[in-house]
Amino acid sequence: MPHTDNQSTRRAFRRGHVAETRRVVELLRREAVGGFLLVGAAITAIVMANSPAADLYQRFRDTRIGYEPWHLELTVGQWASDGLLAIFFFLVGLELKRELVAGQLRSARAAIVPVFAAVGGVIAPALLYLAINWGREGVDGWAIPTATDIAFAVAVLAVVGRGLPASLRLFLLTLAVVDDLIAIAIIAVVYTEKVNLTPLLAATVPVAVFGILAHRYADWFALRRWAAWAVLLPLGVVAWALVHASGIHATIAGVALGFMIPVRGGGAGLAEQFEHRFRPISAGFAVPAFAFLSAGVAVGGLTGLGEVFTDPVALGILIGLVIGKPVGILAATWLTVRFTSSALDPSVRWADLTCVGVLAGIGFTVSLLVTELSLTADSTTLEHGKTAVVIASALAAVLAGAALALRNRRGKPAAATGPTLL
Repeated sequence: MPHTDNQSTRRAFRRGHVAETRRVVELLRREAVGGFLLVGAAITAIVMANSPAADLYQRFRDTRIGYEPWHLELTVGQWASDGLLAIFFFLVGLELKRELVAGQLRSARAAIVPVFAAVGGVIAPALLYLAINWGREGVDGWAIPTATDIAFAVAVLAVVGRGLPASLRLFLLTLAVVDDLIAIAIIAVVYTEKVNLTPLLAATVPVAVFGILAHRYADWFALRRWAAWAVLLPLGVVAWALVHASGIHATIAGVALGFMIPVRGGGAGLAEQFEHRFRPISAGFAVPAFAFLSAGVAVGGLTGLGEVFTDPVALGILIGLVIGKPVGILAATWLTVRFTSSALDPSVRWADLTCVGVLAGIGFTVSLLVTELSLTADSTTLEHGKTAVVIASALAAVLAGAALALRNRRGKPAAATGPTLL
């Protein structure tokens, strides 16, 4: 039976306090700008990889730079995935802590629906991928279609999703944060073949010092921009290098350092200052640079596309992202509302949730990263996997955009006419 609106019923996706809503407004605006840059960088890479400049693009991506005795002689592409994405994951760690301390995840009662929805959005595409690839060489790529690219998704929202209720936009952000947390755990546990304990244990020293200084001198670092670059950045670089040497993907160091930043529940603090300072670097340079260096796949015309659509790995990614994501999110949300005391807010319709579920099928950044980590045995399979991630993300964006545009054309219910976030 549907739940009645009484004191024992918890409203899902209810809009939070004014300060939280304002924070989400600003965050989504910055993510939208980053999403447009991300899309532009990916399109540029694909065009170059399928043009006379393809050899130049490949040579640049494969150029090795760095100091070999420290195991840091990497290709430019590896520096982007291991180094630049550490900035992105630092902000992911910061946002995770922000949500746990003062956001939607601070209360288990408030977080239950987006958390379960995120879990469903991971399990369903993974199962679909495994069903297609079980017993095949590409089975290790099961985690590729489980990710959600919040920047890309928000860029779509910025264009055609302005009519969505504010509470549902907050739900999308919370779902993506939990999704990132699951992706971090998968990368750390599943795609780490061998761990060298000596550098890993050594990495705890700069991380601990980083955290102690960030907590003890939070106001000092917040007021003086140069201080973080002069004191905290060197500690972060050392921690990153040690984690990289341990065999664990170096982006995990970014998450750990993000968790070390103190968060104030009542207002501006060092976490907010760092988010304001470093998100433009991540969204404006680090993530687009990674997209440019990772998304450049040679399609090979209609024949090449035909090979992609007959490759089980590519099919698993396409079906997982485009179908598995929305099905998993909607099913988990329905089960949570059906069997717990949660209920949908009156401003939220199941059609709107479907749009959000399709938007979550835009995997892109983290999906490309997991593709590079999991499909290493065969270069052709790797190229097909990357192509599938790009096609699936573009298809999810087009489908969600079309659904949102149709929704806006038909008009939204009166309950959803509250303030928007973009």
